[in-house]
Amino acid sequence: MRRASPPATPTVSVTIVTWNSGRHIGRCLEAVLAQTVRPTEVVVVDNASTDGTLEAVEAFGNRVRLIRNRVNAGFAAAQNQAIVSTRSDWVLTLNPDTLLKPGFVQALLEAAGADSCIGTVCGKLLSIRPDFSLFEEPRLDSTGIYFTPALRHLDRGWREPDNDNRYVQPEFVFGACAAAALFRRELIEDISLEDGFFDPDFFAYREDADVAWRAQLAGWRCLYTPAAEAYHVRRVTPDNRRSVPAFINMHSVKNRFLMRVKNITAPLYWRNFGAILARDLLVIGGCLLREPSSLPAFWHFLRALPRALDKRRQVMARRRVSDDYIASWFSGQPAAQRAPEVASAVSTAA
Repeated sequence: MRRASPPATPTVSVTIVTWNSGRHIGRCLEAVLAQTVRPTEVVVVDNASTDGTLEAVEAFGNRVRLIRNRVNAGFAAAQNQAIVSTRSDWVLTLNPDTLLKPGFVQALLEAAGADSCIGTVCGKLLSIRPDFSLFEEPRLDSTGIYFTPALRHLDRGWREPDNDNRYVQPEFVFGACAAAALFRRELIEDISLEDGFFDPDFFAYREDADVAWRAQLAGWRCLYTPAAEAYHVRRVTPDNRRSVPAFINMHSVKNRFLMRVKNITAPLYWRNFGAILARDLLVIGGCLLREPSSLPAFWHFLRALPRALDKRRQVMARRRVSDDYIASWFSGQPAAQRAPEVASAVSTAA
């Protein structure tokens, strides 16, 4: 892994995947193009939308590059399409239902300059309604992700009030929610697998946690900075599974097991066996008794297993940290580690 010094004026590409996102993509792009530090390029990959998304993106003309897919390739594969089409120093992945505050990109870049080991940067995501209206009481959506000993991954601060008591200092976290995450080009090149940065076998959901785990194994760090603020409409949460389309829940179940096969070592698995088994029994029982539409997840998991084992060999060949280090991140409460001071300055020139 190379640890070169960042350029004086880092460049950023914004990559967005849309699928029937016409309700949000226009305002999302307006906020991106109004940043104090302008992106070098904005790339939208559309997964065969039929609701006017294409027309909304085309209205931005040559300020946005549009790639059209004839079928829904999934979030992971479409993000990979966007990422490989860019050449900037940093890539900011965005969901179309995010709304950035004007200084979001600048704050992320300033935080990124604190240490060359930082491969990912995330900011403070705040909850917002689907119509982009604010809640009366500001509340958090994500300040990074963390893993429990049962291998659940959750968003730090989700649904907590936004106040001055928590998440107010820059700190290292396990990973970033890909709804708004900044990735260093060197990180992307270092941990990408043969079929891309995000795992296309995931299709959608949990792919950001998989990237976070692979990055940690390779020795990269993820920095959270509260100075970068954005809003996010969260559609999938642990308590709304019954209102979520069945195929989303199915992929979520499948990806839980794919991620584990690829990233956990045998000693670390056995160290947390009790917690993992209890959660697995709960998931399997839930599929059998309450959510039979997710049972195909296990068939799809078995079909993808040979590829996952091959990817595991790729991941483990790049592993640079110990089991104890990874285990230190597994916690029942949002975990973080002290981070260096953010002292860099970023030019706001276009």
